[in-house]
Amino acid sequence: MGTYVEVEKNVSLYVEDIGRGTPVLFLHGWPLNSRMFENQFTLLTGQGYRCIGIDQRGFGKSDAPADDYGYNRLADDIKAVIDSLELDQVCLVGFSVGGAIAVRYMARHADHRIRKLALLGAAAPAFTQREQYPYGMKREEAEDQIAAIQQDRPQLLRDFGSQFLSSSGEKTISGPFKDWLQQLGLEASAWGTVRTFESLRDEDLRDDVPQIKTATTIFQGMRDTICPPEFAALLLAGIDGSTLVQFEQSGHGMLFDEPDKFNEELLRFLK
Repeated sequence: MGTYVEVEKNVSLYVEDIGRGTPVLFLHGWPLNSRMFENQFTLLTGQGYRCIGIDQRGFGKSDAPADDYGYNRLADDIKAVIDSLELDQVCLVGFSVGGAIAVRYMARHADHRIRKLALLGAAAPAFTQREQYPYGMKREEAEDQIAAIQQDRPQLLRDFGSQFLSSSGEKTISGPFKDWLQQLGLEASAWGTVRTFESLRDEDLRDDVPQIKTATTIFQGMRDTICPPEFAALLLAGIDGSTLVQFEQSGHGMLFDEPDKFNEELLRFLK
């Protein structure tokens, strides 16, 4: 059932809360919203899980304040939802920037009420290159992306979508499905889209990663050009006891490129 949770004065997030059982909390990627996980909601609620999807501020049906899209604020939003819904023993699933927010949450809030963590193509330890970190997008490339959003957001989302999926996954992605993904991106506010991408450009989680002590599984598309496999290797080395699941035929969107394998591995993680 859809509901709104006030996470700070005058800012409320839309939360989809479906099913009964073990709570599984999903954090979506940029520039989408919680509806990207509708297939997983359908699957898991039929197998005794409670699925909670948060539209992050600026995206989907949530409020979109003008600013304050840093990882600290976004992690605090997650804590506010968890506490408001009185969730406990949560399986936290973060995709892309949602994975980055999950990492900050685990470090900032000391794994508060989280039992397991899944990082799906996470934008961590850092999304852009910096000193002693030659991985990911160059800062100038990120700034070009931001300029493109401001100039022609629909075209930028179309271009981003062409990088999002692999052309060699187990499932052929239809044109209407790609259009649906773009529409999810267009439902976001323009300023939330820009501000969150600025956080992707600027934030650094290298000090956060080793603070994670909860059982963690890392899901990685091996053809991912947005959050490349080097990110997963660094997370695996930095999180004690973590495990890696590779999706050999997937780009960034492994849950769409290899849906059967993804759902199988997600269930394995939850069980």
